[in-house]
Amino acid sequence: MAILPSFADQWLLSRILEASGSAPIRLRVEGGGDISAPGAAPVATVLIRDRATLAHLVRDPEIGFGDAYMDGRIEVEGDLTRLLEAIYQGMERASKAGKWLSHVASKWLDVAQDNSWHGSRSNIQRHYDLGNDFYKLWLDDQMVYTCAYFPTPQATLEQAQVAKMDHICRKLRLQPGESVVEAGCGWGALALHMAREYGVSVKAYNISREQIAFARERAREQGLSDRVEYIEDDYRAISGKFDVFVSVGMLEHVGLDHFAEFSDAIHRSIGDTGRGLVHFIGRNYPAVFSRWIRKRIFPGGFVPSLEQSLSVLEPKNYSVLDVENLRMHYAKTLEHWLDRFEKSRQQVMAMYDSKFVRAWRLYLAGSLAAFRGGHLQLFQIVFTGAGREPIFWTRDPIYATDAAELGEPVAQEVREKVREKVRWTHAMS
Repeated sequence: MAILPSFADQWLLSRILEASGSAPIRLRVEGGGDISAPGAAPVATVLIRDRATLAHLVRDPEIGFGDAYMDGRIEVEGDLTRLLEAIYQGMERASKAGKWLSHVASKWLDVAQDNSWHGSRSNIQRHYDLGNDFYKLWLDDQMVYTCAYFPTPQATLEQAQVAKMDHICRKLRLQPGESVVEAGCGWGALALHMAREYGVSVKAYNISREQIAFARERAREQGLSDRVEYIEDDYRAISGKFDVFVSVGMLEHVGLDHFAEFSDAIHRSIGDTGRGLVHFIGRNYPAVFSRWIRKRIFPGGFVPSLEQSLSVLEPKNYSVLDVENLRMHYAKTLEHWLDRFEKSRQQVMAMYDSKFVRAWRLYLAGSLAAFRGGHLQLFQIVFTGAGREPIFWTRDPIYATDAAELGEPVAQEVREKVREKVRWTHAMS
């Protein structure tokens, strides 16, 4: 009587392995069969607790795996990140039928998770308003929740996040007395950094209530409330004229259908003579963003290709001056986040539950695997209006002070000159 279940197990497992592109992994049903790809040692084993989960994996491998791992119906024996790297590599070779299913199912999510004014607020609050105490456990001390920039691989996460903010400011050639608008400011660290270190005034927009409250308190503590204004509103509500537009880690929340509105917001802000920078997660070619992440972690998320992202700038005749890919810096950032998250998992468990811990572990490990393997990219684009001269002749000034936060004498000297210029400008005003 055991022959039929065993035969069924093997058939179902073979279908799942095929959907993974015959990745070098082992699949095993608890109390039943197992299978692995020939010709390569498995990097890890996926233990499937019951046959109902096995059947779900066949029907929809992505959602089936994510939800079953979150619920504890799947266990991973071995390194989760390495497992996911192997699966992502294999899925590049997966059947067209599986990709068709993902595309069709994603259309249903597009309807359910719209990025309209109302929809965006709901989507953002479901992720960013989970509680500041949760994010404090594993982010850096300034609560920067975007890709860091590591002047050296040995830099700490705190050093790398400050270096990232300086990297952006140098690309924009910020000058004391200028005005900046920031679309999607997180917990406010970049706006404070721009005002404190470069002497600019900033209006920063965000629709996360908890993030805005945290940012306003930080501005008061640092005595910068007169130069940094945090506004709890949508990017589509941005008004006024500014010298500089900056957006770090928000284009992913706009949605392709709303790129024209994002483009309009930029043009209203800086017209044809301003300059700007957008920093966002991207990919090499248009594809469906992870449905499981959209369902469980980032509702409304969309990851554009570089070509798709340029549709924000081209209609307004903006000139692209610089494009940089910081993919490996994001992989390094995620290594830090995942390590800190794992060290804090007991506190996270006390705040939420085991399902939440497993879901976020899978999200962070999956993101790390995607950046390591090149399935996701991190782009920074610097642009100016057609009526303005380019803002730098060579890239030398961008990289001259990369090691400023690590204490190198030359970098510190350059940085002190910037601070002195800020102090002098304030004294004269």
